Amino acid sequence: ITTYPTVPVFKKYKEVEGMVKIEEVDGEELVKKFAEEMEEMLGRKMKSVKRLAEAAEDADLYHEYNETLEFEYFNSMLINSVDEDGNSVSLGGEFPLEKNEHFDKLPVNTQLSNIQVPTNVYNRDPAILNGAYMSEALNDVFIDNFKKDPTLTWQYFGSATGFFRLYPGIQWIPDENGVVTFDCRNRNWYIQAATSPKDVIIVVDVSGSMKGLRLTIAKHTINTILDTLGENDFVNIIAYSDYVRYVEPCFKGTLVQADLDNREHFKLLIEELHVKGEGKVKKAMKESFKILNEGQGSLCNQAIMLITDGAMEDFQDVFEEFNWPERRVRVFTYLIGREVTFAENVKWIACNNKGYYTHVSTLADVQENVMEYLHVLSRPMVINHDHDIIWTEAYMDTVLFNSQAQSLLLMTSVAMPVFSKKKETLSHGILLGVVGTDVALKELMRLVSRYKLGVHGYGYLLTNNGYILSHPDLRPLYKEGKKLKPKPNYNSVDLAEVEWEDTEEKLRTAMVKGETGTMSLDVRTSVDKGVTRFILPITNVFFMFDSLGIVLTRGYGQYIFTGNVSVEEGLHDLMAPDLTIANEWTYCETDIDPAHRKLSQLQAVVRYLTGKEPDLECDGHLLQQTLFDAVVTAPMEAYWTALMLNTSGMEEGVETAFLGTRSGLLRFQRYTGMEKRTAKSFLTSTDKENMFTLDHFPVWYRRASDYPAGQFLYYMPRQETRGSNSITGMICSLVSFFSKLSLGIRVSTKIRLSCTTLCEQHHVLLCVCFLRVSLFDYQAMCKMNSHSVSSARPLLSVCTVYSLCMQYNYLNGLINSPVTIICLSLQPFYGLASALKWFLSNFLLGDILQPCDTEYPSFVYEPSVKETNSIIKCGRCQKMFVVQQIPESNLLMLVVQADCDCSRQYPPLTMEPKECDRMRYQKIRRRPESCHAYHAQENANDCGGASIISLSASLFLTCLSFLALVS
Repeated sequence: ITTYPTVPVFKKYKEVEGMVKIEEVDGEELVKKFAEEMEEMLGRKMKSVKRLAEAAEDADLYHEYNETLEFEYFNSMLINSVDEDGNSVSLGGEFPLEKNEHFDKLPVNTQLSNIQVPTNVYNRDPAILNGAYMSEALNDVFIDNFKKDPTLTWQYFGSATGFFRLYPGIQWIPDENGVVTFDCRNRNWYIQAATSPKDVIIVVDVSGSMKGLRLTIAKHTINTILDTLGENDFVNIIAYSDYVRYVEPCFKGTLVQADLDNREHFKLLIEELHVKGEGKVKKAMKESFKILNEGQGSLCNQAIMLITDGAMEDFQDVFEEFNWPERRVRVFTYLIGREVTFAENVKWIACNNKGYYTHVSTLADVQENVMEYLHVLSRPMVINHDHDIIWTEAYMDTVLFNSQAQSLLLMTSVAMPVFSKKKETLSHGILLGVVGTDVALKELMRLVSRYKLGVHGYGYLLTNNGYILSHPDLRPLYKEGKKLKPKPNYNSVDLAEVEWEDTEEKLRTAMVKGETGTMSLDVRTSVDKGVTRFILPITNVFFMFDSLGIVLTRGYGQYIFTGNVSVEEGLHDLMAPDLTIANEWTYCETDIDPAHRKLSQLQAVVRYLTGKEPDLECDGHLLQQTLFDAVVTAPMEAYWTALMLNTSGMEEGVETAFLGTRSGLLRFQRYTGMEKRTAKSFLTSTDKENMFTLDHFPVWYRRASDYPAGQFLYYMPRQETRGSNSITGMICSLVSFFSKLSLGIRVSTKIRLSCTTLCEQHHVLLCVCFLRVSLFDYQAMCKMNSHSVSSARPLLSVCTVYSLCMQYNYLNGLINSPVTIICLSLQPFYGLASALKWFLSNFLLGDILQPCDTEYPSFVYEPSVKETNSIIKCGRCQKMFVVQQIPESNLLMLVVQADCDCSRQYPPLTMEPKECDRMRYQKIRRRPESCHAYHAQENANDCGGASIISLSASLFLTCLSFLALVS
């Protein structure tokens, strides 16, 4: 194998050497180009949303509300349903559905939208019927938008009354109880578009009178308010009775960002509330005003949410001192319970502080009553008709569709508020709802072409809060059994948690501030080189995507190698039977025209180059590279075929030979006929595990690129060894045509080694100690003991390498021997992370997975050390070992005396987290530019009042079920 020749490729390369061009990658120019392409793409989405908003407002302007309106709309829960007699049910009807590749192969209707109504909203309420009738005008706009921009996905209108119009129309899938809990007004895109950033103090009465059901309703009200907050909002919670206390002492006297971690932390603490004493609201209100006057938080809308069953004190002087006459802080009051003795007092507080009063007598009342505060906060924006476009943080739409394909798709939404234009309601500032569309982050990041960045280069997007929208190291999913689930904090992962070498957070600070520049960092990854980052804000688009960064590695990533051959010559070699290209990459855009969606990338490229599909949008630069690589590597097919025919020319054990290039081209030749165990695609299943790595280079390609030309890389793909009595490895070699510059061809041979040959009579001990360095994982999921669930994210150092250095035998301990001899493939910083994950998932006690931060060691082998030996002391015994480097490879031969067990000598490292310091620490963020907190024409007299809510029979049963669960 060490004499595996590459002469055919060199010979062919010499023939076309005059057509070759080598260019240094200009990172700053590259990131500007990517930013412009993103701006253009996102601009099309915003235009679509603006057209929807205009159409909805015009439709409402000319619609006369009819209290007795009868209208049959397509209800997405009832479509295509029939009664016992075979007749369509009310609000159902025939609604054709057809599977569509563009919409994740879901059955949809691209000619019509339909409407979803939450279970807690009566689907024939006059407000629903009028809204459904009025919004029918959006159907034509949905279809027209999709024609103008075929890359659009879901378009929708979320109404302030609770219904959700979605295009294309679908059959809505209820949960296992037949209930639809999805309420568009709870979604981030709705809340962020409907209001400006807000600072909220929740004040809850925990006096003795709040016992029983009242406390249950109060807790549910708090949780519902928390669900209306996002990462641009700030919050704190105060409980009061005879005295005032913060539910989280760490947050005393301050506001904290309402990100997912903090909101979930508050919810856990709320469950521990208990009642006692007499309720004295005055001190709690004073404390709330003091916090809001500190000049912290979003510095936009400010509100106090008072949750109580009554207010008996003389509290007027508090508002006179802290809030009048400007009334800068709005006060919203929620009267809990059926008693209305103190209703006037509680209502007075809201009405005299530009807030809103609601009476919450049952759990069923909570959702609708909490939503009222959003409408009040939106008034200044509505009156002024400020149509701010917002972009949400990354999210997984696991609620909308009961489909794994959809649940794995990370999205962002662009949304815009819809206002009433009617003059008679101007001062009331009526918000009609929010329109929006989804954008798959995978589609956005396809614009950052990885082949232009090199093997280890990548791009990423950052929000104004420093959170990751897209990054190759973002791991939003975890496995629970066989199911993939989103991590609780998947959309609040900070840049410092993935680029953790940026210890002083210079990179993070620059990007959050929207600065443009270049920065260098030395990183600890499988590439032991520095990386250069180019940062550029995408200006004049939206604040959520203000920072785009790309990473270029020194050395391999500094240059790009291109060649030029004729289309005819390239096509001839591209259609060879041993050749394919990376189908996960985008050579040609096949998603625009439905007729192209079933084409593979290779089929699309061939049809485009032969003129059969001239309308396909293809990457000309990538196609040029691919054709050149096809021509240069073409001689390998004949060479491999000759080897296969000549049995003496092929070494025993070789299954497959394959070759890959920087353009994603793959040539392969089978030698054993074992089709199930051969490389058929450029990327392996392991490479595809992360949703952001679809245009990555495969692991074998990336690892080989780190080694000098002529040396061989040996490694063992982990998925190949499961449930097998054999060890399957790969041998990869870099073919370089220039000093420090490479064409990027990898010639590799896949070998199958008999386990009995390698390991028979040898007891394997996986433990070699070299230079120790620490690596960190801030996205880990750890098993916690179910009896001691922490409400905060623990900082763990789960184990040292010695914990992983357990005696492990490939033959399950068939034979014990005092000496171990095995060739180990040691790649710096590679493999221990996987071992750690395996260890965590199999050996930690407990059955509850929680987000955690982990520190774990890795060990770097110094290549200049050709041979070394030493003694390890293990309690009462000691063992000797010898390590020798195998020339021209990444292999080490390790000989270990294995009759002395060291695995229990080194206890795990532990680090005690400083909970308060971690939770109080607020990283640098950039406030959103727009703020609508005040308008002189606002009619603050509309401040709520007691109302009687009539429940439908189905809603009443739902409420009873919920009460049974919480009791």
